[in-house]
Amino acid sequence: MGEAHHHRAGSLKQQNKHFKSKHASKGSLKDAAKGRIARQSPKASSGSSVVAQSRVNRRNNAKQVQAKKRGLLVSATRIFNGVDGAPRIVTVIPLSPDINPRIIVDALAGSLEVPSGDCPEDGIWQMKAERFKTSLQFRTIPYRNFYAALDACKVADYVIFALSPTVEVDTWGDTLLRTLQSQGLPEVVSVISPDSSIDPKARSGILKSLLSFIQYFVPSQTRVFDLHVHSDRLNALRSVSEGKPGDVRWREGRSWILGEAAWEDGSLAVTGVVRGAALSANRLIHIPNFGDYQISKIMSAPLPQPSKSRHIPGMDVEPLTLAEPDTSSADSLVSTNEPDDLVNEQTWPTEEEMTGVADNNEPIIPDALEGTTPKAVRRIPKGMSEYQSAWIVDEEEDEEEDEEDGEEGKEAGGEVEMEDVEEEEEEEMREIPMDDDPDLDSRKRVAFQDLDMEEEERQLDSWRNRQREEEDDLTFPDEVDTPKDIPASRRFQRFRGMRSFRTSPWDPYENLPRDYARIFQFEDFSRTERAVRRRAEQEIGVVEPGVRVTIYLRNVPVEAASMKHIAVFSVLQHEHKMTVLNFTVQRNTEYNGSVRSKDPLILCVGPRRLSVNPIYSQHTRGGGKGPNNVHKFERYLRHSVTSVATIYGPVVYGKQPCVLLRQSSDSQAPQLVATGSFLNPDTTRVIAKRIILTGHPFKVHKKTATVRYMFFNSDDVHYFKPIQLHTKYGRTGHIRESLGTHGYFKAYFDGPINQMDTVCMSLYKRVFPKWAQLWSENKKAGQDIVADAMEE
Repeated sequence: MGEAHHHRAGSLKQQNKHFKSKHASKGSLKDAAKGRIARQSPKASSGSSVVAQSRVNRRNNAKQVQAKKRGLLVSATRIFNGVDGAPRIVTVIPLSPDINPRIIVDALAGSLEVPSGDCPEDGIWQMKAERFKTSLQFRTIPYRNFYAALDACKVADYVIFALSPTVEVDTWGDTLLRTLQSQGLPEVVSVISPDSSIDPKARSGILKSLLSFIQYFVPSQTRVFDLHVHSDRLNALRSVSEGKPGDVRWREGRSWILGEAAWEDGSLAVTGVVRGAALSANRLIHIPNFGDYQISKIMSAPLPQPSKSRHIPGMDVEPLTLAEPDTSSADSLVSTNEPDDLVNEQTWPTEEEMTGVADNNEPIIPDALEGTTPKAVRRIPKGMSEYQSAWIVDEEEDEEEDEEDGEEGKEAGGEVEMEDVEEEEEEEMREIPMDDDPDLDSRKRVAFQDLDMEEEERQLDSWRNRQREEEDDLTFPDEVDTPKDIPASRRFQRFRGMRSFRTSPWDPYENLPRDYARIFQFEDFSRTERAVRRRAEQEIGVVEPGVRVTIYLRNVPVEAASMKHIAVFSVLQHEHKMTVLNFTVQRNTEYNGSVRSKDPLILCVGPRRLSVNPIYSQHTRGGGKGPNNVHKFERYLRHSVTSVATIYGPVVYGKQPCVLLRQSSDSQAPQLVATGSFLNPDTTRVIAKRIILTGHPFKVHKKTATVRYMFFNSDDVHYFKPIQLHTKYGRTGHIRESLGTHGYFKAYFDGPINQMDTVCMSLYKRVFPKWAQLWSENKKAGQDIVADAMEE
């Protein structure tokens, strides 16, 4: 019986598209819409009435934007308007040694025929520009006065860079421009000094060359004014007399005063016009080179009222008290906590201690007689005679060893208990009184004597070795040699192993140094900053900007009164407190010296200058913390790499720019090392220093290898056995067993190992920054350099 035939439709059968609704009825379309209303596409063409309406809307919108900009300009320049308007602060900085800033001011004032004979070369001079209905306050800075130029630009509305048509800008001028560029500049005006003549044929080429030079540092510059020409003088003066001055971001929310200082009734009185934000008597005032101080009172200092008759002098106005600090809300000068070392310890005194009887087992050192010096006590090994002990020289360890391992014996805790070792050392040592040595004073003064040629050559070679050390660290990063005379378990007792540097847990509050008990920690720094700025805006009883006042500061050194012209800055709430500061920095491409962690530098951030010894660590992409907030310590600050510099310092608000300078033999010619900005005050950021112990695969059989030269005794092999190994070719493994007594061990890896490979073991230890100090310009220039050279 044959199979039944089933008919199937062919491939050419017509199939209508189900989504086509060309012939659908209105009812079916209404049902399919389900109540939705068709909306015209904005891209569809509109009628003429809609086009006309959109044209009107665009015109109206343009008028609103224009009115808004005009209102902002009027509100920004309102402080300079009127008879009692605040003067515009103009800083004049010469960039060549043949330029006198006083001649620049004379040329600008001469364009309005204003006499300027009393303008000082280093000081403040004020003029009235009747033509532009404003007043100008010139702050002249002599050539090669670096730090005064930095402070003057912090309070300036305009900066005039004076260029020479005959003398090129030297290294000092280039460093100053780079520093000011990183610090933040207001509006800049570039001029050519009129005290040197210009060949008319070469004038055009000189102007183009100087414009190209200044545009490298200030790209917004479009013109260089030639003060030999009267029209350029007038235009240069117009550019600083009209319009709105440029804003500097880090000055937002702060007030500053550029004025004159005087000593009155035991207080420093600073008279000037309040600029920036409103000034509160409850906030602290920062004086460059001297520190932060409290305000005792703020008095008005109005100028004499001019009389209608020119022959009658103006009438003096009695000063009034504008603000006084509130004892309940005024900021204190307390910057650190006072840690209680006994807060976690409670011991009950013994009967001998209560009765005052000393332990008989301890030797009693008799008191020194009156008029004599007590003998010093020296610790020597037992069994050694006094003659042999005289050959023991007490020397300090090298700086690097002291920073890496000297802390191990000072701080409690760690990965290994060393109590037994310490007890053995106590048993093997004894104390002897030291005799008077007539050569003791001479040995103490040897560091201050002139060195012979051999010693000079030795220190020079040591200094040059820094370059070799930096190159070795770049070629073999973090690799160290295991010492043969000291057990590795003692040498690296404060180091630990980590399975994963990015994800392995690390408690940020374990084994903290004593400095961490002195600093302040913020629960939410961003919220605290917003609250501080909001309270500053809503505070009542403040002095508005544009008012001429006299501020009286308490407990200021008398030396501050010697500064006739001074610039002071207000400090926001909590900015006097000390905490951990992290800065993202990048090296200056023009600086070729070696920059190592904990090298002494000068940090310029906001209105402050601090003497710091920063430590550097890797900067995570995007600024993230990672799962464990652990970041690798960097021994050197390298070119084209963004690193994080960490210090203990006063609180900083906002993304303030920072500059790192290194002092040179000339106090007014520092070297620009790095620039950057403030990152955060994260106290839980763990900076882990890594060392890599390397070994040689002595014998290899597939995945198993006999490794030597990593350790030199079997005890160290058993001590470091739990830590994971890795090779430079990417293999990972573990120590299986120790072989012999000379530090050989058998290791097993996750893949076949090459005879040319190198076995490595990574160890980590947390490092901490050093305490920052206020840097003073009066400090001798060569102190840091000599100290750094001797440490090397």
